[in-house]
Amino acid sequence: MAIAKDTVVQFHYTLKDADGTVIESSYDGEAMAYLHGHGNIIPGLEDAMLGKEAGAEFTATVAPEKAYGQRDETAMQRVPIKHLQGAKKWKKGMVAHVETEQGQRQVTVIKVGKFMVDVDANHPFAGKELTFEVKVEEMRAATAEEIQHGHAHGIGGHQH
Repeated sequence: MAIAKDTVVQFHYTLKDADGTVIESSYDGEAMAYLHGHGNIIPGLEDAMLGKEAGAEFTATVAPEKAYGQRDETAMQRVPIKHLQGAKKWKKGMVAHVETEQGQRQVTVIKVGKFMVDVDANHPFAGKELTFEVKVEEMRAATAEEIQHGHAHGIGGHQH
């Protein structure tokens, strides 16, 4: 069985930046699960997964356009400090979560005032070329419910 649309895939990954510095890794926890062909992971990584089989190990380098996009220098905003989620005290460079009309977004703190905070609404990886070292652990056909919901359920996936 090879990865195709409507396949639930469990995989581990190590993510590195263009300098080879490790940004994050899934190896200290559960394998990540996603439903292939439903936009659950960045497009460049999903493209690289297509056709792979369980046990496959590969490296995929993804350009910003197929990852988190280019940086938008106009994406700076001033928001009430009470809207930031993730910490009690905020400092420059910290990453926060903010609820928006489009759902939860990650923002980076630029400047902290008494009641307001300036944030960069670009994803922290925007404008960066990303390299994924991937090991496909296992895969299975998606259930009708997963296809209807548009994401994987169970370990490593969405918990209802």
